[in-house]
Amino acid sequence: MAKIDIELIKKLREETGVAIIRIREVLEEVGGDKKKALEVLKKEGFEKASKREGRNTSEGKVFVYTHHTGKVVGIVELLCETDFVARNELFEALGKDLAMQVASMGEANLEKQDFVKDSGKKVSDLIKELIARTGENVRLGRVFRVELGK
Repeated sequence: MAKIDIELIKKLREETGVAIIRIREVLEEVGGDKKKALEVLKKEGFEKASKREGRNTSEGKVFVYTHHTGKVVGIVELLCETDFVARNELFEALGKDLAMQVASMGEANLEKQDFVKDSGKKVSDLIKELIARTGENVRLGRVFRVELGK
């Protein structure tokens, strides 16, 4: 069996949040192919996320993004299961990104929108990735876009 590069394991760990042991197992299964390993790990993560959908989300935060002109604001309520995850830097980053998304693209069908920072992903994919990485159910609450004069 070929030796798996530790740097590759680290990169996949940063990208997916999956346990190092599982990453190593998947890399061994796919012969060290990063792309195939990432597909397998993401699929497993999305499967775990779907199992968490029914869980209660009574914690979370409200995120606000104000456009540099001061004329458009995006407001997003992002909910999770515990205040521990609500303070997590991944949760914070997603909340800020989603508030920016709302300010630029509007609140209609937010989860189905292409993400403004990476058009290859949908907003719903970002939420599922966060669920997979934190191990908690995460969902959108209320979402608003306010524009001066409208």
